[in-house]
Amino acid sequence: MKLEFPGEVWKDYELIDCGGYEKLERFGGVVMSRPEPKALWDKSLSAEEWDKMAHTKFVPGAGFAKAGKEDSGSWERLRKMQDQWEIKYKGGLSFSLRLGLTSFKHVGVFPEQASNWEYIYSHTAKLAAAAKAAGAPAPKVLNLFAYTGAASLAAKAAGADVTHLDSVRQVVTWARDNMERSGLDNIRWVIEDALKFVRRELRRGNVYQGIILDPPAYGRGPDGERWILEDLLYELLKMVAGILAPTGSFLVLNLYSNGYTATLGETLVREAFKPLPSAEIESGELALKDRFGKVLPLSIFVRMSTPETK
Repeated sequence: MKLEFPGEVWKDYELIDCGGYEKLERFGGVVMSRPEPKALWDKSLSAEEWDKMAHTKFVPGAGFAKAGKEDSGSWERLRKMQDQWEIKYKGGLSFSLRLGLTSFKHVGVFPEQASNWEYIYSHTAKLAAAAKAAGAPAPKVLNLFAYTGAASLAAKAAGADVTHLDSVRQVVTWARDNMERSGLDNIRWVIEDALKFVRRELRRGNVYQGIILDPPAYGRGPDGERWILEDLLYELLKMVAGILAPTGSFLVLNLYSNGYTATLGETLVREAFKPLPSAEIESGELALKDRFGKVLPLSIFVRMSTPETK
């Protein structure tokens, strides 16, 4: 099992400290404190030092930690700051992201995902180069539960024909803004329930060379469709297996839900996609490390790639 962190070349993000069920982060020039249920240990800095550094902190609301209301609350401003600001990601690739304070604790990016972006970029670039050399169309990449689109930008920057799907219109608009800020274009935007979309693609016989899934624990489709991770993930993966090209392809699965391990995620993928004897599968945790060396694990990943020929 692998443990991966964002590269040190990314200067616009830093986990400063974590502990006491909170994390203190810097996004560009903005420092904020947010709840973090996985930070079970003590803070390295005092509460006074946190408040002195932070521009804003998230205050949980009455429904916080309840199903469907997990991250609801409001932001308390401690220092002057803009409502929206931009950061740049720089690693093996580069793009721009607009950030902003939302009522659900999030700001528009999950920074621990940087190594997944790099994986998507490098694998897509190889597929795009092979397609170009063969005079074939660009590889097709589908990003499900795509949020504000960093993974979509990674695939597009590498030369893919990208379909970006999310059930929330506002975050799809946000993702389109990120595309334009990054100097990219021609991403296909879909506002739909992921299960419905994949089921239809399966009936139509459409195939993708890359598929990315980052599903939440709970969610709602645009027509009120219920998404419950433990009830529907395996069903979705089995359908995804029918629209992923058997050769010259890759899959990235990311899971945040507490209780899911890398071993469990890898077993789900192996069972849903069998038989794929030539596939390479790796799994592990994505984590952040603060200034004091404390490691904060935040999600698990499973990645699968298949060679261009059987």
